Amino acid sequence: MSSPLVLFCAGPGFGLPEISPFAVKAEVQLKMAGLAYAKQQATPDASPKGQLPFLSDDGVLVADSTFIRRHIEKTRKVDLDAGLDARERAWAWTLERLLENHLNPVIGYTRFLLPENFAKGAAHWFDAAPEAMRDGLRQQLLEAVTASMRALGPARHAPDEVVELGDQSLDALSQALGDKPYLMGDRPVAVDATAFGTISGLLTPFFDTEIRRRALRYPNLVGYAARLMKRYYPDHPWS
Repeated sequence: MSSPLVLFCAGPGFGLPEISPFAVKAEVQLKMAGLAYAKQQATPDASPKGQLPFLSDDGVLVADSTFIRRHIEKTRKVDLDAGLDARERAWAWTLERLLENHLNPVIGYTRFLLPENFAKGAAHWFDAAPEAMRDGLRQQLLEAVTASMRALGPARHAPDEVVELGDQSLDALSQALGDKPYLMGDRPVAVDATAFGTISGLLTPFFDTEIRRRALRYPNLVGYAARLMKRYYPDHPWS
């Protein structure tokens, strides 16, 4: 019998099991919950909120990774933060905001607004379009992402300033992890899915970036990403 849960994502790419850190987060949280699900590729315009990932639960659509988590916890009676007290849950939420509101925009900046990375990565999304349309579609995407990155902040800064701010957040995350196997202790909880999506997105060797070189300076974060990759995507090549 097929699962009523279907996770819609962009699919693998850039040396990662999923292109989007938010898709990695949502999928790993489904794995953490022990839920059966199917996965399909989709485009953002298919989503109720115009973004990926989104979840279909027997036809009910839930968009945004945070609301996907809330939906599965409520409907499947699971608690991805089981064992954490109120203070620990607050700290986990604080770390999630650091990751999603600060480091994930840095990923978007380096993938789209550094010309060599855009040419290597997202520009190829339009290779199957009619040749006369490709450049226009690429330009439309760049303009949309630039507007988004400007609203979020990174596009207002010089590249070296983006790196410095990103490095400061990496240092904070490294300090929070310390010598623990997972952010909140000996077992992974919801925020680890978020952190894994972000850190693996920064560390993928597909893109050569200064922020990746900075991330490699934090051995505990490098080991953390490898640990989670092995646990949740054991067949995905990663070094």
